[in-house]
Amino acid sequence: MVLPAVLDDLLVLDLGRGIAGPLCARLLGDYGADVIKVEPPGGECGRRMPPFFQDDPYPEKSLFFLLANLNKRGVALDLERKEGAALLRRLARTADVIIESFPPGYLASLGLDHATLAQDNPGLVMTSITPFGQTGPYSQYKGDEIVAYATGGIMAISGTADREPLQHGGFPAEYEAAMNGMLATNVALLTRDMNGVGQHVDVSVQDVVTSSLVINQPYYSFAGGVQGRRRAEGSSFGHVMPCKDGFFVTQEGGGVTWDGIADFFGRPELKEQRFADPTQRIANGHALDAIIMDATKDRTMAEMFKTASEQYRMLFGIVQTPEDLATCAQLEARGFYADVEHPVIGRIRVPFRLWNMSIGGATYHRPAPLLGQHNVEVLVNIGCSTAELATLHARGIIGGAGGA
Repeated sequence: MVLPAVLDDLLVLDLGRGIAGPLCARLLGDYGADVIKVEPPGGECGRRMPPFFQDDPYPEKSLFFLLANLNKRGVALDLERKEGAALLRRLARTADVIIESFPPGYLASLGLDHATLAQDNPGLVMTSITPFGQTGPYSQYKGDEIVAYATGGIMAISGTADREPLQHGGFPAEYEAAMNGMLATNVALLTRDMNGVGQHVDVSVQDVVTSSLVINQPYYSFAGGVQGRRRAEGSSFGHVMPCKDGFFVTQEGGGVTWDGIADFFGRPELKEQRFADPTQRIANGHALDAIIMDATKDRTMAEMFKTASEQYRMLFGIVQTPEDLATCAQLEARGFYADVEHPVIGRIRVPFRLWNMSIGGATYHRPAPLLGQHNVEVLVNIGCSTAELATLHARGIIGGAGGA
């Protein structure tokens, strides 16, 4: 017996751009929702985000766009022209969710804000994901990943005290905002199931990043304490340290005693009181780091990870490279990756399944849409004739595949 996907009764319109909004919509699609990506005739900005397949900056070759827009159909509409806005309103009459990431007030200027669209569809949920949210003195400010990390406070505790604060690599703020957006959207849908009324969900990337500080902000609020960044020297233990073929990190705790850690590194001098006592260990951090780095300079990541995990039950990790991740037995066993067959890029393996479920888990159905690929399929379904679509395409109101 094949069970339906958990969200297969939902119609989602994705007006998002870049990473957070589109990824939020994609996650809904991964769990069965019918997601229609709505972008301008020239394509949304995500199509211009590097890296590109074979370093070719072609709109269908952005790897970011491919990843954030799996499991969607796509149409290209100029929402700033009345005919394009009218088509979106028609789509919105039967939609359950709209995901968007425009500056606050932009959709209202087009008559496409939640309050207006809800007049025809009271159950509509609109989720807005923006740098600083819909309200407050920063709401009209622009932002990006490094701005989110700076204003969210994470950078204040990242790096060493003798250097400028560091930003984490990649785009974790955008990914976190996407996942918070999906969670908030489902909470709004659950509420709608109870009272029949949709709502406008407001997600701020700054809020999301600040919420991840967990202890840092409460510590300041309760006691005025400031965590700060770690010491410039003598604080490598517990952080990233080098070994023969890469880097590793280990911490005290788990199922091992300090004597066990000393045995793992093969250095009995680590059992001396100056290292065994946590307070003295901080004062002797420079010597501790020197001993451990000397002990691991000829040991490999794979050997240490296996020994630490299986023999000593240590809290131990290795810094995996993209090549390591591509062949990671743990990720493979959990079905983390999906093989995507894209009409332009070809076959590519991408991160996909973020969590597993006993029933109704994530399923890959289709690659990211080509620009306007499903114009006819989607717009004929709301009453447009093929002749009307051809006219709209000729006038530039719809783009991509147009009325073909």
